[in-house]
Amino acid sequence: MEIRNAAVLITGGSRGLGRALGKALAQAGARVVLVARGAEELSETVEEIQRNGGEAYGIVADLGDKNSIYPIAGQAAALVGTIDILIQNASTLGPTSLRLLLDTDCEDLERALNVNLVGAFRLAKAIVGPMVLREKGIMISISSDAALEAYPGWGAYGVSKAALDHITRILAIELADTGVRFFSIDPGEMNTRMHADAVPDADPAALAQPDDVAPRILEIIRGADRIKNGSRLTATEVEELR
Repeated sequence: MEIRNAAVLITGGSRGLGRALGKALAQAGARVVLVARGAEELSETVEEIQRNGGEAYGIVADLGDKNSIYPIAGQAAALVGTIDILIQNASTLGPTSLRLLLDTDCEDLERALNVNLVGAFRLAKAIVGPMVLREKGIMISISSDAALEAYPGWGAYGVSKAALDHITRILAIELADTGVRFFSIDPGEMNTRMHADAVPDADPAALAQPDDVAPRILEIIRGADRIKNGSRLTATEVEELR
C-alpha cells in the first residue's frame, strides 16, 4: 500500500511503538493522527513530528471508554479525512507487578479486555466500515508472543492479545472480498515503559528499540498486497517482502 498521503490513525500513539510508528509514517509522507490518554506526552510527540516536517495531530482519549470511540473516529476524519490505515496499538498490561491469573482482580482483567480487545473492536466498527465502502484500507493489530505462549503472570494481557489476534483473523475472513486487509504483527520485545513495568530487571540493551522496529512495520504495510489477508506476522519477517 502507498504510504505517502495516506490517512493513518494510531492508538497508544504518545510513546513506545506508537510514537515510533507515528514518526516513521509521517516521515514517509502519511497524515497521522495519534490517540493517547496522556495529554502532555501526546503533545510532545505531535510537536516533534511537526518540527521535523511531518503532518501529525493528537486526540486525547481513553480507548477503554466506549463513549470515546465515535468521537475519536469523527475527530480523526475531520483532521485527515477517511482513514486508510488503522493501527490498533493501545495496550494495558493489567496490574503491575505482574501476578498469577487467579490472583488478578476481575476488575483488572475487565480493564485489560476493555482497552486491548473491546476498545479495539469498537474502533474497528467505527473505522473499517468506510474502508469497506471505498474498497481499500488496512487494519493492523499490534500483538505479542504472550498471545501464543502461556507466560505466568501475563494472563490478563495474554488473554486480551490472543482474542485480538482472533478478531483480526475473523474480520479478514468475513471481509475477504472487500479490498480491506487485516494483519496482526508481533513486534517482539522492545525497550518500552510497558516492558520495564512488566520486567523491571530486564536489560534494555538486550531489547529492540521501537525506532528500529517501526520501519519494519512500514515495510509490511507497503507489501500488504503480497501478504495473505489475516496473517499473523513478526516484525522480523520483513526480508521476505523485499
